[in-house]
Amino acid sequence: MYYYTNTLKLLIMIIAENVHFSYSRKKPLFKDLNLSLKKNKIYGLLGRNGMGKSTLMKLLAGFLPAKEGKLKVGAYNPIHRETRFMENIFFLNEDFDLPAISLSNYEKAYSGFYPKFDQEKFHAILTEFEVPRDQKLTKLSYGQKKKIIIAFGIATNVDYVFLDEPTNGLDIPSKSQFRKLLAKNFSENQSIIISTHQIRDLANLLDSIIIIDNGEIQSSMDLGQIEDKLLFATYKLDDQSPIYSEMHAGGSIHIYPNLEKCDSQIEIETFFNAFIAQPQIILNTLNA
Repeated sequence: MYYYTNTLKLLIMIIAENVHFSYSRKKPLFKDLNLSLKKNKIYGLLGRNGMGKSTLMKLLAGFLPAKEGKLKVGAYNPIHRETRFMENIFFLNEDFDLPAISLSNYEKAYSGFYPKFDQEKFHAILTEFEVPRDQKLTKLSYGQKKKIIIAFGIATNVDYVFLDEPTNGLDIPSKSQFRKLLAKNFSENQSIIISTHQIRDLANLLDSIIIIDNGEIQSSMDLGQIEDKLLFATYKLDDQSPIYSEMHAGGSIHIYPNLEKCDSQIEIETFFNAFIAQPQIILNTLNA
């Protein structure tokens, strides 16, 4: 279902309803997967290895067909790969190849597919990333290639951005630059999904978390909703037992039901680990 404001702008941008998908007849990857995502949000897609994070983004980008169910990205069914849909999505695959051409020829060859491509923005981001422009793309390191793809993707100004492990291969300063650049150039018309195992790299960038496990979306919540229901503390409360505790290098982090509505900042990696360890307890607390 779509919902409209008075200005006829879509609030719900991405919908999956009862989606089934499998690579093998014996074991389905997704069974009755459901999801609805709004625009003007950056989503973190989290899950254990093999749970289908990359597959879900490929389904949304139209690179794989759902066996059953319904997918909508804006007004389009992704698998039809209509021109107006394809020119308004950008998908960064974790495994990618670049042609053996110069950076300027790459820009000329591919920018024409994106009507909203901003050449000035592209060049500015490349400069900030300190990417050399006088070598063939295949001669660059993996990290430098990743920077080019990220810069290009941001410069497309598309409404739907799917990033699969975007910080893999980036050094620590480049990861910081990536966060700043994505936040700076993020627009209210966009929906961005970032699949990552490097949760700490992106924690301050995300608006919402999607957890996928056992073929289903187990949770999809804004960080503010989670912080309202759960208290993250580096100390133990006298009158409550934590529902989850975890040792970190700097000490322990404990999760409690936030009965007193205290302010705390979500520790996303700890929340994810807690969810995987005892999902029903976490869900019951979130839904209380």
